[in-house]
Amino acid sequence: MESTKIFTAEELEKATDNYDVSRVLGRGGYGTVYKGILPDNRSVAIKKSKIVDESQIEQFVNEVIILSQINHRNVVKLLGCCLETEVPLLVYEFVTNGTLFHHIHDEGNKSSLPWENRLSIAAQVASALAYLHSAASPPIIHRDIKSTNILLDDNYMAKVSDFGASRLVPLDQTQFTTLVQGTMGYLDPEYLHTSQLTEKSDIYSFGVVLVELLTGRQVLSFDRPEQERNLAMHFVTLMKEDKVDEILEDRVMSECDRDQLKEVTILAKRCLKLNEEERPSMMEVAMELEGLRKIDKHPWVGQNSEEVEHLLGETSDFHSRNTNGFDSLRDQHVVKPLDSGR
Repeated sequence: MESTKIFTAEELEKATDNYDVSRVLGRGGYGTVYKGILPDNRSVAIKKSKIVDESQIEQFVNEVIILSQINHRNVVKLLGCCLETEVPLLVYEFVTNGTLFHHIHDEGNKSSLPWENRLSIAAQVASALAYLHSAASPPIIHRDIKSTNILLDDNYMAKVSDFGASRLVPLDQTQFTTLVQGTMGYLDPEYLHTSQLTEKSDIYSFGVVLVELLTGRQVLSFDRPEQERNLAMHFVTLMKEDKVDEILEDRVMSECDRDQLKEVTILAKRCLKLNEEERPSMMEVAMELEGLRKIDKHPWVGQNSEEVEHLLGETSDFHSRNTNGFDSLRDQHVVKPLDSGR
């Protein structure tokens, strides 16, 4: 908490021109995110909840507790909060280039992301999640990984955001029972069925994001035929039938090496296994994607098996940091609809 600044309500009102509509960066189910400009001309993102109820206060406290303990370049930084207002306010670093959802799905941006950027974004998100699961102490389960919660800067560096639903894992447990929370289309079917939350729930959600990057399709769409409405289920079916090329985005097909594309689709399929025990760990996923990314940038290493093994054995920027405390906040039974807010 030492690095978390306490802002006054007046400071944040000035920073946002009294929360002028022109400063809105995005709207989600729980509130609105505004762009703010501090007196030192630094841009920030200010998250303001829509309504005041106990669950909002709990999410506010939960996010402060968790983000104040995280130090990873692919996780959005919490700069501070405001404790004066009735409506909780959180202040984050400003990430300049919108959400991954925007770049994949919004009209005018479709097919805009080169394969190199897509693979890099996947590797960075996997790195952040591997850090949360393996390097943070106690481990952290994000619980709402989706493309609207992945922000991009001008260099397409990914930043995982929105930790209001996240949970600190008791050190003596690998799983624990909780009322289900998440977003339909990304939600782990086993968690939905059993209410047993584990880190493998994040891995399923990440697998869905990986399929979004491969296909450019929304995760749920009632405009598609019934068997294609759920993207993850349709992807797994086509993988079994060896017909996955049918839904891969044209730019992905044209820019990605066939062998590499095969590796990434197989990895996505492993993340989407219905039995969580058959899914890889997030550390395995991060290592594999980072290795593929480096081979993509330096194709010559594919000729040297020892070099490939070395690259696959590297991990990205897992800065361990001691953390304290345990989340005793009550879970809320919330299954959020798919939207493009955050």
